[in-house]
Amino acid sequence: MIESAAYEIIKREGYEEGLRQGIEQGILKAIELGLELRFGAEGLKLYPEVKKVKEVEKLEALSEALKVVKDLEEFKGLLKDYLGSRE
Repeated sequence: MIESAAYEIIKREGYEEGLRQGIEQGILKAIELGLELRFGAEGLKLYPEVKKVKEVEKLEALSEALKVVKDLEEFKGLLKDYLGSRE
């Protein structure tokens, strides 16, 4: 019975981690597309830095920011702030 409970916990944790990684990858793809559509090749140069952000909440905020930032410099500032606050 104990093995079964441990197995279920491990299985659930694995599922949750896989789901988180899938969400992260989807948001990263959205940001990549947004950078390309809004800022072209110059925007895509930032993508390697964006991939360093691992917190899903910050990636979601960056994705949303692409809709409203006035220029690439404003987006760079947000990205720098998020990278600077990494733990």
